[in-house]
Amino acid sequence: MSNSFGKLFKVSTFGESHGPAIGGVIDGCPPGVELDFEAIQKELDRRKPGQSKIVTQRKEPDEVAFHSGIFEGKTTGASIGFLIQNTNQKSNDYSHIANTFRPSHADYTYDKKYGNRDYRGGGRTSARETANWVVGGAIAKQVIPQIKINAYTSAIGNIKLDTPYQELDFSQIESNIARCPDVAKAEEMIEYVSKIKKQGDTVGGVISCVIQNVPVGLGEPIFNKLHAALGQAMLSINAVKGFEYGSGFDGAEMKGSDHNDIFNTDGTTKTNMSGGIQGGISNGMDIYFKVAFKPVATLIQKQMTIDKDGNEVEMMGKGRHDPCVVPRAIPIVEAMAAMVMTDFMMLNQASKI
Repeated sequence: MSNSFGKLFKVSTFGESHGPAIGGVIDGCPPGVELDFEAIQKELDRRKPGQSKIVTQRKEPDEVAFHSGIFEGKTTGASIGFLIQNTNQKSNDYSHIANTFRPSHADYTYDKKYGNRDYRGGGRTSARETANWVVGGAIAKQVIPQIKINAYTSAIGNIKLDTPYQELDFSQIESNIARCPDVAKAEEMIEYVSKIKKQGDTVGGVISCVIQNVPVGLGEPIFNKLHAALGQAMLSINAVKGFEYGSGFDGAEMKGSDHNDIFNTDGTTKTNMSGGIQGGISNGMDIYFKVAFKPVATLIQKQMTIDKDGNEVEMMGKGRHDPCVVPRAIPIVEAMAAMVMTDFMMLNQASKI
């Protein structure tokens, strides 16, 4: 099982949803980075459960403790070890699925691959694991402070924010529990998720992300393309079913004469259909992409499924689950983007030595 992400800036993680703790080790972080621990905790607070009425009501403080690689508030260049305690497990909520496979979960595939599974919240397959990624991403952001990364909710169900990101005020993202920079759209989204939750159902959505102040030259043209790495990072996030950058799928409907980004004399482009990446290499324009999340698979409704013996059985989800993961996934998208950008900045520097 692969538990590591990154090449030079590398994060390796451990832990299960209902185990005593989760945590990880960050290798390759440069020495001398003065860390803002409040900023790191703030990122975790953005992801943690129980933060609003439209997310899971599991109550976890998600306080991170660092055990190595930091001295007097600065990174030393050694491995950074960290731990996040699990304090609010309710494993009995999952006893009814000990021998049952939940539809559209990893239960069946995990069991068939490994011959066993931790049914308590999904064990290693749980999105609880992403708290570790947020720690890595929060530190990565501080390694490359010049690069700005902003993710926001651009759709929940069929409620969509079509405003170009250049016209949005990113300071409004955290002003509402939907994490949508358009407050009016946010209210529609919140009302819709609340309605879906009362029905015992779930709904998916889309997160848009913008990366600004990116230098020219990150990435390589063959098997280390920058957009490919971002795609891998985003598709590693639980519940993600789609990734597109730049013009994305809309570009397939356009003519080349409309899609080509014409150069200005300084090397910038008049448009940015390329999404800041050409030939796998950053071109200095904003990188922007979208990530599609499916509805959460656990429903508080009766569904037919099968058990370990292949018998058809009826089941219904229990416990505390997100009716929509999108608002809590915002810091996860940013974290994964930050780790990719930090890794590629370091790879670019190493290639010039």
